[in-house]
Amino acid sequence: MNTVIQEITDRIARRSAASRAAYLERIRRDGEAARAKGPARAHLGCANLAHGFAAAPAEDKPALMGSAKPGVAIVTSYNDMLSAHQPYETYPQELKAAVRRAGGVAQVAGGVPAMCDGITQGRAGMELSLYSRDVIAMSTAIALSHDMFDATLLLGVCDKIVPGLFIGALHFGHLPAIFVPAGPMTSGLPNKAKARTRQLFAEGKVGRAELLESESQSYHSPGTCTFYGTANSNQALMEVMGLHLPGSTFVNPHTELRHALTEAAGRRAVEITAHGSEYTPIGELVDEKSVVNACVALLATGGSTNHTMHLVAMAAAAGIVLTWDDLAALSKVVPSLTKVYPNGQADVNHFRDAGGMQVLIGDLLDEGLLHADVLTVAGRGLDRYRSAPALEDGELVWSELTESADLDVLRPVSAPFSDDGGIHMLSGNLGKAVSKVSAVKAEHLVIEAPAKVFDDQLDLLRAFEAGELDGQDFVAVIRYQGPSANGMPELHKLTPPLAVLLDRGQRVAIVTDGRMSGASGKVPAAIHLSPEAADGGPIALVRDGDVIRLDSAAGTLELLVPAEELARRTPGGRPLSDAQWVGTGRELFAAFRRMAGHAEQGAGIFGVSGAESPHHGPGLGFPAESGNSHLETGPAAWSAGASR
Repeated sequence: MNTVIQEITDRIARRSAASRAAYLERIRRDGEAARAKGPARAHLGCANLAHGFAAAPAEDKPALMGSAKPGVAIVTSYNDMLSAHQPYETYPQELKAAVRRAGGVAQVAGGVPAMCDGITQGRAGMELSLYSRDVIAMSTAIALSHDMFDATLLLGVCDKIVPGLFIGALHFGHLPAIFVPAGPMTSGLPNKAKARTRQLFAEGKVGRAELLESESQSYHSPGTCTFYGTANSNQALMEVMGLHLPGSTFVNPHTELRHALTEAAGRRAVEITAHGSEYTPIGELVDEKSVVNACVALLATGGSTNHTMHLVAMAAAAGIVLTWDDLAALSKVVPSLTKVYPNGQADVNHFRDAGGMQVLIGDLLDEGLLHADVLTVAGRGLDRYRSAPALEDGELVWSELTESADLDVLRPVSAPFSDDGGIHMLSGNLGKAVSKVSAVKAEHLVIEAPAKVFDDQLDLLRAFEAGELDGQDFVAVIRYQGPSANGMPELHKLTPPLAVLLDRGQRVAIVTDGRMSGASGKVPAAIHLSPEAADGGPIALVRDGDVIRLDSAAGTLELLVPAEELARRTPGGRPLSDAQWVGTGRELFAAFRRMAGHAEQGAGIFGVSGAESPHHGPGLGFPAESGNSHLETGPAAWSAGASR
């Protein structure tokens, strides 16, 4: 095992000792009860149980009335508006049949919301996106709260859906859980052509009709979008954590192989319940080693920056305290091994055809960069994930893949695209931030330029359209975009105009307490800045013309203003009050704004075991009459934050 990775894993385990022990004690108590007493539903009162199978088909009622067959919950994010989740329409019936044949009985226990950041990008609805992760976690808990089930099949793909399902399932950690992917759509318009049309539209050189035609050729059928954003990063992480069946991640929807893998997931869910010989509760499977494996895979593939928040929150649900410092340390020893858009021109189908997760996992294992001795839904040992599935005479078979079929897309550790990970962590007098460097040219990794400050992304877009940003180098500072301010919407709509300026020879970058998403491109950016402006972060002190130095190579982010000058300043700008933050359902989430933790702590409302309260210092503070009670700072406010 790589000594640095082992040291980081040990450090996480020491830091998490108390919270992890408490978590394991709880789920093991529940697991022992499950193993001793048989299927969970057998212990319900007769009236309770009758409610639980009243609408079941006749072929399942005898099994549900009895106490021999394990029950499997299906928790689904199906809707037919979103391409990634539309294939799930047929999954419940397929899974029920597979579970039935394996000797169990399955029911759809509940549904969770699934929103698309691609649709809400730049719209008010995007301000609910990050909050939806915690809503999904709670929805998963509601689905599983009926005490009818012995295992869980989780149907989700995109953005906040997988982390939400993951967190919810871990709160029922004594239950085995398998994520059942739907797969990516087939390749459409090449990513380079799509990006070019977006820039032409931003410059006013093509119209809406041309842009819509380009986009519809890119996003054209059922399945996940094919670029390597948050959705496909989710899928890669679930595989390397052993929560998918081996090789099932990037198989296209509505194919025979996809159907066979879905059925296999249903059968496997029965086999790993407490009533079989391979009991595999998700709370035991997700441990410090599997969390580190997920971090390594994220870095090696240059995955979504959203996971610098999600992984912290996901680990916390299992009693594990992961920090950005851990990710920064891992990034120094984990090389970049893939070039998948936006880090290159290939898409995830090309990555799969080059050997995909199987070659990647195998090589990382051989080089000691992944922990091999981990529990997975396929059995103990990550070596099982070196093998890819195929159909032979209608039967699933797995065979090992050993080397990349396309070195322009997937490389071995011995010849990486870069010696360090595709995501860097930054720190300095502005706070801590995240920078996705895998898509940024080397000459753009360092920029020192005057700040242009905006409190709304629309103001930057208006400035671009008016020509106010032409012919000058600058660092765009977009503040009041964090979890406590407005839900931390993605600011991906800023990428095309800033890319235009970059291509014209201007040196530009972004510094923000918001997100740029897994689709972050070639514009250098320091994102997820923590603490955020709404919680009194130093970004609130930045003024137009202040010089900022962003050095993604060295991992530093500095406001080049004397400390004594900063001490004299008061925060500029102001977030919307709850009374102003209305429309598109946002007012329903006012409590989330007040409870949201910093990006560094997972940006959630549940808190992080072993960490400080969500609204910890350092902070600069706003007067109480700002209209947002959660913006009060200082010791009293921090104590209040700890109790929320």
